[in-house]
Amino acid sequence: MRWLAFGTYDVQRHPRVAVLIDGLRESGDEVVEVNDPLPLDTAGRVQMLRQPWRLPVLAWQLGRCWSRLIAGARRARKNGQVDAVLVGYLGHFDVRLARFLFRKTPIVLDHLVSAAGTATDRGLAGSGGAKQKLLRWIDRKALDSADVVVVDTPEHRDALPADVQPRAVVTPVGATRTWFAAKTSDRPDTDPLRVVFVGLFTPLHGTAYLGDALALLADEPGIAVTMVGKGQDHADCQRRAAANTRVEWVDWVAGPELPAFVASHDVSLGIFGTTAKAQNVVPTKVYQGAAAGCAILTSDTPPQREMVGDAALFVPPGDAAALAEALRGLASDREALKNAKATARKRADEHFYPARVVAALRDRITAPAETVPTRG
Repeated sequence: MRWLAFGTYDVQRHPRVAVLIDGLRESGDEVVEVNDPLPLDTAGRVQMLRQPWRLPVLAWQLGRCWSRLIAGARRARKNGQVDAVLVGYLGHFDVRLARFLFRKTPIVLDHLVSAAGTATDRGLAGSGGAKQKLLRWIDRKALDSADVVVVDTPEHRDALPADVQPRAVVTPVGATRTWFAAKTSDRPDTDPLRVVFVGLFTPLHGTAYLGDALALLADEPGIAVTMVGKGQDHADCQRRAAANTRVEWVDWVAGPELPAFVASHDVSLGIFGTTAKAQNVVPTKVYQGAAAGCAILTSDTPPQREMVGDAALFVPPGDAAALAEALRGLASDREALKNAKATARKRADEHFYPARVVAALRDRITAPAETVPTRG
């Protein structure tokens, strides 16, 4: 097949689409990218709900990107038939442009989370009101424009409108090949346990509880923790963890260097939040950490249990004491640590490698037309 990966997606901020592209190419398909990243991340887009007067700026930026996307799409069509269009994550608007440009071509929307759900999780819009209605409308129009909707968990599939669910395909987020190549050998048992967290410090990450857990580990010289990232809960996390002077705070690690950086640690931390969104996602960092050969420690939620299985160690969401105790256990039992690392990597090799991630999507696209649910 010949795919067109299309949109304003940014693989550095949201690597999910890069996994899908890797997987399609590994499966023998051709993928042509027509991509012009919008210079605005998720937080910036959602923040405009608080400052609606900035929406014309978004429209102007989107218009500039779209003019280049239209030109790129025309070139791609001249060079050969496009069998399917993949619209990358945060493509709520891009998918409507794709539908206009490719009226008779299957359109696949990578729909990890809804706009309405993201705004609610970040405290920028309640369950009602004009803002939520607008975001639900944006979500609905995006879904109506797609022939296939890709989600990452059964919970996200079940949260889709009933008429959209038959068009949904569940695929794990997975990790790109660079994460699998980054695995390092085990370090001496006498070294401190090296733990890493990478994130944007949003409520679903539960970094308030993580900060409390770090404070409980203040008297544990055998545990070294590195916290990477910035975000809305960063200052609160630092304040809560202040008693632990061995925590290293890093603003960010560039995308190309991140896999090797994470792989140099023993344990990769997932999420620990108690929000509704935190109960329904499997964070990218869990898949990436497993691929890099780290032990995974994350919250015990149904989607993480289902998608990750025995590849992770689980603690109750929002339980700082349990999180601290789990890290103490790994620091004191290096055999358990080695087993946790090996189990995570084995699961990643079997389920999170790009070609395995896209298998269900390719099956749906190549299925006989009469067996595939269509848009209403």
